[in-house]
Amino acid sequence: MSHDTHLLTLAGTFMLVLVTQGLWFAYVLGVRAQRRRRKVWHCWRLVSFSLGCGLLVVAFSPPMVEWGHSDLRGHMAQHLLLGMFAPIALMLGAPGTLLLRNMPVTTARRITDFAATVPVRCLSHPVTALFLNIGALFLLYLTPLYQLSFSEPLLHIWLHLHFVLAGYLFSWSIAGPDPAPHRPGMRLRLLVLFAAIAAHAVLGKLMYAYGFPRDAGLELAEIEAAAQLMYYGGDLAELILALVFFAGWYRRRKASESTSEWQTADRQS
Repeated sequence: MSHDTHLLTLAGTFMLVLVTQGLWFAYVLGVRAQRRRRKVWHCWRLVSFSLGCGLLVVAFSPPMVEWGHSDLRGHMAQHLLLGMFAPIALMLGAPGTLLLRNMPVTTARRITDFAATVPVRCLSHPVTALFLNIGALFLLYLTPLYQLSFSEPLLHIWLHLHFVLAGYLFSWSIAGPDPAPHRPGMRLRLLVLFAAIAAHAVLGKLMYAYGFPRDAGLELAEIEAAAQLMYYGGDLAELILALVFFAGWYRRRKASESTSEWQTADRQS
């Protein structure tokens, strides 16, 4: 990578850090507005969103960028932070719910109506999110795209941004707390999650066994270590997502049972 290309990449990641900080500040203002109106907003959601923003800042920091450029293991660590761990933490902060609560009713209805349109529903479907998230990894590591990204700063920045957005979309489509009236049933979402776990494992094994990405001037030991990081790090992130999924299912079940008991007692009285 040339010096000028490297500087452009650093400038792009710095802009992403500024955007991340702006999103965090907007979220804090939204929480403050809720509390001024004496509406409940759990502190742990603020902590979770802050953690997600913090992970993004770490992934975009100069030391991490340098490590990602010089070592495939650093690049893989960036991917895990940007595409898996940070999106889960951001998703648990329920930013969509907070946004709708702080908007005028008419504007909030327009947003929800737009979210209910067929194109948006197709884009946010778990299967679509799976292909955007995991499919991009296969394309990156099994084709010359990985090597090309280091000579094209805009492509490099776009890939980072894609990892964040696709990772958030996938996490939200599986277990997001934000309202989603057209979200598929639990069985389908669970199957998609299992498919993501399997796809991550397959990609990690392909990299380990066949030395992908090829023609990038990387040592085999470096590729194997990066593949192991993807394999085990991906398992950990997807285990967290599975726990969030089942925790949400358990809360909804308990809430449904409580409502049924209340209705039964009301009829008997």
